[in-house]
Amino acid sequence: MGDGLLIKGAEIYPGLADKLHGDILVKDGRVAQIGTDIPADGADIIDARGLCAAPGLVDMHVHLRDPGQTYKEDIISGCEAAAAGGVTSLLAMANTVPTVDTPKTIKYVLDKAGSAKARVYTAAAVTLGQRGEAMTDFDALSRAGAAAFSDDGHPVPTAKIMAEAMKMAAALGKPVISHCEDPSLAGGKVNLGKISQALGIDGESAAAEETQVAREATLALSLGYPVHIAHVSTANSVAIIRDAKLRGAKLTCESCPHYFSLDEDELLAKDADFRMNPPLRTKADVAAIIRGLADGTIDAIVTDHAPHSEKEKSDFLAAPNGVVGLETSLAAGITYLVRPGALSLGDLIDKMSANPARILGIEAGTLCKGVPADIVVFDPHEKWLVEPGLLHSRSRNTPYKGRHLYGKVRFTVCAGRVVYGGI
Repeated sequence: MGDGLLIKGAEIYPGLADKLHGDILVKDGRVAQIGTDIPADGADIIDARGLCAAPGLVDMHVHLRDPGQTYKEDIISGCEAAAAGGVTSLLAMANTVPTVDTPKTIKYVLDKAGSAKARVYTAAAVTLGQRGEAMTDFDALSRAGAAAFSDDGHPVPTAKIMAEAMKMAAALGKPVISHCEDPSLAGGKVNLGKISQALGIDGESAAAEETQVAREATLALSLGYPVHIAHVSTANSVAIIRDAKLRGAKLTCESCPHYFSLDEDELLAKDADFRMNPPLRTKADVAAIIRGLADGTIDAIVTDHAPHSEKEKSDFLAAPNGVVGLETSLAAGITYLVRPGALSLGDLIDKMSANPARILGIEAGTLCKGVPADIVVFDPHEKWLVEPGLLHSRSRNTPYKGRHLYGKVRFTVCAGRVVYGGI
């Protein structure tokens, strides 16, 4: 290894700023200089002519399955996938076995992540065991290293508990992330509508999501505390959030590539790799998600990376919900948002890096002198075939299998170290 790293001749998207063309010098794990014609002075060189360089992606919604279900994924394999997808920071959700609801479990996650190829932050549960009853000790979990609080995978059942969670998280300066799903309206395998009817199976109404989005928006407006809405998938959810933001609610939200690129028609193939929660919605919902991203209603793009084994996904109706996404998220954004003109490449990077970093309150998401050297170098024009067998995740349940996407990660740098790609 030479004396630092020099990325030469890249089109640089620094995050929340105009793009520029030039070099990035990395020393001691941080960005030492951005400019033109920077001398190497013994640094290892990445020839980035014709490529783009941007802040490493920040995926604030990932399921690493560790502890407890490491046959699906573990912290090390999940971060291998992250590095291959240009993700340098990720937030691991708390619905592991055991649940991340004690300082001891947080320590396990963070200790194991010390040797991983991406920075791992962890969410702690809002309620003990994510059972929706007794609340966890937010103070102790925060001191142990929790970066956020969420019962994701399960909804917080009552407005009273959610209001208290919002209050306590705000006092600690940490986001609370809401999985919006009314259990009384939930449980269907696919979106309620023409496809559920055609398949002759129970569907889940969009109202299952929208009623709890409305609840969280009302709490944010009435109480003045912030809340972040996970995996937004419907047009009405976007409209509720847009209205609440316009009225001054401290509300942020995210959506996922599958919600802006795929719709419920995919389920006609009866392939469980298209089943996730929330389910794929209608074409009109897809269009609304894209509009919400374009007008700023939706702040962040995340993967909701949810690995499951091939055996588990083999039965369409019995399979658990969830898809992997860490290695395809940037390419999906370029393919379905940038190339059609819905977002500029700079705006896409902001939604995948700067904005989630801001919501989490972590030092990431921008490229300027002195910041941690977390960088993705990619070719936005390269077309590639998604082959499940070549993914780095321990599981292969990608809805993009067999599809061509544009935008290929060439190098990923985390803390100044090349963790993906060779030089």
